[in-house]
Amino acid sequence: MAERKPWGGRFEAATDARVEAFTSSIDDDRHIALDDVTGSRAHARMLQETGLISAAEGADLERGLTQVEQELQDGSFPWRAELEDVHMNVERRLGELIGPAAGKLHTARSRNDQVATDARLYARRMLTRIGDALGALQAALLEQAEAHVDTLLPGYTHLQRAQPVRLAHHLLAYFEMFDRDRERVGQILGRLDRSPLGSGALAGTPHPIDRARSASLLGFSESTTNSMDAVSDRDYMVEALAAASLSMVHLSRWCEELVLWSSSEFGFCIIDDAFTTGSSMMPQKKNPDVAELVRGKVGRVIGAQVSLLVTLKALPMTYNRDMQEDKPPLYDGLETWARSLEVSAAMAPAVRYRPEAMRAALSEGFVTATELADYLVTKGVAFREAHEIVGRLVARCVADGRRLDELSAEELAGHDPRIDADASSWLDPEQAVERRDLPGGPARDRVLTALAEARARLIRGQA
Repeated sequence: MAERKPWGGRFEAATDARVEAFTSSIDDDRHIALDDVTGSRAHARMLQETGLISAAEGADLERGLTQVEQELQDGSFPWRAELEDVHMNVERRLGELIGPAAGKLHTARSRNDQVATDARLYARRMLTRIGDALGALQAALLEQAEAHVDTLLPGYTHLQRAQPVRLAHHLLAYFEMFDRDRERVGQILGRLDRSPLGSGALAGTPHPIDRARSASLLGFSESTTNSMDAVSDRDYMVEALAAASLSMVHLSRWCEELVLWSSSEFGFCIIDDAFTTGSSMMPQKKNPDVAELVRGKVGRVIGAQVSLLVTLKALPMTYNRDMQEDKPPLYDGLETWARSLEVSAAMAPAVRYRPEAMRAALSEGFVTATELADYLVTKGVAFREAHEIVGRLVARCVADGRRLDELSAEELAGHDPRIDADASSWLDPEQAVERRDLPGGPARDRVLTALAEARARLIRGQA
């Protein structure tokens, strides 16, 4: 690596080559290269409109930036490691393309407010993509739910069969999780909707720039209100990675159920071949690798959040070089989140549920035992006593190898005289679900209402 002096005229000695390699952020900052061009284009136009550069210089900058943008897009941009970061690479290439006018681009701008702007543009772009992916996943889950209103299965607690529910109700639970994720994305986008450009290194600039115009050109609704905060604020990054961590946890729960449900032990669903893989040794295997990998990437995203928080801890005002380490976790966390959502949205329609296997599972595990206790409550029995009565009855059935619905009316009455002949209807899973006829419950009409409301929310969110 060729030796060079540090940027500017202050230094006489060349930078040690090891320092150049250690301090370079080029490999990471390629993620924001196009955002850097976008920010520079808006800044150049504002400089021209305020008379800080001439129309001819503005035209040269626009022409050069367009060429740089094209080279970045087609992969021909000549990255130079010795130039330290994306900003200096773009500026140097601009000088090669248009000459001295390139030096005017940095008028009234610091790399501090430049990178703060670029990172916000990147985050906005990625969060918009993520919001779309969340909506696509919700739409896929909603379609599956609409197709399975009448499919019953056991609901689980502690991974033990608990009570009967509708598959549509179960899938809508994930719709709600991802709806909260999408709401959080919208809130973060709202809070980062301020342009730091014009804040300079930390104290603004003496030049008569128009910050509102720069913000408008970049699609921000307003400018930041404090120049020191503007160049050091990374709250939106922390919020974005916190939202990413929680959303990935939600994804992991859904993927874990796909792994379980597609196993021979459950047999509740089949995942299409396009989203499974085989074994290098065992020819019979069909592994849910996509679901497993999404589940595994949660740790990576949570790690990115922790990394960012530790980097920011106890930093004094304003910009510190530690902040070079804030963007790699942002890039990795958001892009992992986006890819995980996109592959999940594609996989969701490829899951084929097996209603007959789910229905068969309802016959085991005493899933209507709570119904029988609630039946006794309708007879005036305190729930704690009813719970005890039915618990003893379940223990007897376990010992005899029988199900509750196999007991005759006489056997039930013999266990407790308050259990009349009408108790048998309470042991039917279909009727058990229909008795849960309350807002948020799994009764058919309630589920149909919830589906309609979810569809309306999805449409509003995509508008």
